[in-house]
Amino acid sequence: MISSPLNKAHRQLPHGPALLALMLVIPILILGAMLLSSKLPMLWQPPSAAYDPDRMVFLYSTLPRLVMAVLCGGALAASGAILQQVLRNPLASPTTLGIDAGARLALALATLFFPALFGWGRDVVALLGSSLAACLVFALARRQDFAPIPLVLSGLLVGLYCGALASILALIDSRWLASLFIWGGGSLSQQSWQPTVDLSIRLALAAPFAVFLLRPLTLLELGDDAARGLGLPVSRLRLGAVALAVVLSAFTVSAVGVIGFVGLVAPILTRLAGARDFTARLVWSTLIGALLLLLTDLLVQYGAGASSDLLPTGAVTAILGSPILLWLLPRLQASMRPSSGHTSGTRAARLNNSQNRLVMAALAVGLLGLVLVVLFFGRAPDGSWHWLAQTELSTALPWRWPRSLAVASAGALLATAGFVLQRLTGNEMASPEILGISAGSTFAVAIGLFVIGDMSSVEAFLAAMAGAAATLFLVLLLGRRAGFAPERMLLAGIAISALLDAVIGMLSATGDPRSFQLLSWMSGVASGVQPVGAASAAVVAALMLAVTLLARRPIELLALGAPSAGGLGLNVRSVHLLLLALAAIATAAATPLVGPLTFAGLIAPHLVRLTGVRGALPSLLGSACAGATILLAADWLARVCAFPFQLPTGLVACLVGAPVLLWLLQRRA
Repeated sequence: MISSPLNKAHRQLPHGPALLALMLVIPILILGAMLLSSKLPMLWQPPSAAYDPDRMVFLYSTLPRLVMAVLCGGALAASGAILQQVLRNPLASPTTLGIDAGARLALALATLFFPALFGWGRDVVALLGSSLAACLVFALARRQDFAPIPLVLSGLLVGLYCGALASILALIDSRWLASLFIWGGGSLSQQSWQPTVDLSIRLALAAPFAVFLLRPLTLLELGDDAARGLGLPVSRLRLGAVALAVVLSAFTVSAVGVIGFVGLVAPILTRLAGARDFTARLVWSTLIGALLLLLTDLLVQYGAGASSDLLPTGAVTAILGSPILLWLLPRLQASMRPSSGHTSGTRAARLNNSQNRLVMAALAVGLLGLVLVVLFFGRAPDGSWHWLAQTELSTALPWRWPRSLAVASAGALLATAGFVLQRLTGNEMASPEILGISAGSTFAVAIGLFVIGDMSSVEAFLAAMAGAAATLFLVLLLGRRAGFAPERMLLAGIAISALLDAVIGMLSATGDPRSFQLLSWMSGVASGVQPVGAASAAVVAALMLAVTLLARRPIELLALGAPSAGGLGLNVRSVHLLLLALAAIATAAATPLVGPLTFAGLIAPHLVRLTGVRGALPSLLGSACAGATILLAADWLARVCAFPFQLPTGLVACLVGAPVLLWLLQRRA
């Protein structure tokens, strides 16, 4: 019974994925011949009595490394294909559910506080962290019957929270945690066959469950209601499929570190190449993922030579895979938009206008009260808590108000961008950094630090703006031929972001002290903002909010779908361009102020939605207010919690906003 669906799917496999696989196989054979042809005779030659280091390296390092690349690439691609199917979201990947972030936090905690745990092995510690993160995600989504959107949001929140804690630990004690940069880049370097054998056994135990889920997950494409009508237990099926994807990803992350791009790009490449049936997508995604990572590792070994062990293969994978994704982008079909068959588990009734106004008034009053606290309440030089006296206003306020105005403006900008992108794409995972603007800013700052050296806050701001502008131009250029379709723009942004992040990861993996300066900037430090910069940010935020308010009617029409909106007289192409450019400009203006951690842009629209507010106008104003509140509260806590030291604003924003959304997710049915 098991072989029948597989054989049928095999007969239906399209030529597009096969052609793509062949395009990967040819360079693999060429590189393999160049690297291994002179060493292959060592396999059947009897071992000599003399010590032969070349043979030892080939048998116990090179060969297990190649096998590990195939196993990890296939496992991550299969995990991504399952997640994209069960969550009905083409942006889902193994990193979506916080698996890598949980492993990173576990390694950081074990390094600093429980080093004895490494006696059980690094992979055991990482696997334990990944498992705990996954259990937390499942616990948070349990009350919503493991619906796709609550699972995605819970995973993103757990990932952001664990990542923020790990980054704070790295900033506090960078001496002991420098190795996390290399692990975070994904290293396939091996010294024996034991890790490869262990991973093979784990994956072999998980493979039968994937075969068992093929037919049920294929039926899930009919929609939740239709699947239930056929007798499928949808909630339990979704839980089991996500658990299997998490297990595949966790096994891989614990073995080699973070190589997340394969899990995202391999299923997308398979779909873009023409695979439509889920069984075909799973089979071809697994094969293409394995080939993609193997090709990448061969390139690393050929290009880096003896230094290949120090070069993170995961980062290079993104450099190789991003151009392939961009090349196939014109073939993207509308089916890549996530299904709207089951929205979030929120079943709250629409609030009437008076209730909307009540919620908006509460948000405004809360923001005003927070502004008063931020400006006038804090820590004295001796560490005591006190309100500013009248004689202290002239001394303290010139330092406080520019920073507070800047972070509040940045929060409003990011929330506006997040609102626009989520409404435009119908994708609750869409957030400002997904367009690649934040990665462009970070890339420009990284290049400045590693080429020029120390940079002032003004120089870093100018570099970040230049990088954001260049990335925006590239994204719009790639999306022009597609009519600025949101799905293609998002994938173009993902590809560019992955490419730039990979280069940044390679620079960070060198262990250069400047990588910690970059990490500090990425964490969001707004202490260097000047009054002119703060006022300019406020003006830009007001302009972006005003333009978005003027576009609220087209935003509402786009919710009907592009064909319906066009039938009502809307110029869909122009509106897409306007809204995407607006979101990108808002992100570009905010990133130099608070760094690339655009958590507020993801979380603020969801916070407003979960309070029950509906309608474009109140949702937009509420999102801007919520974004400003999140960053303002985070900046105040960053100033006072560890006084006289200051924590990074962007990381604290993750720690502040995540529990609030988790609480709201648990409150709503």
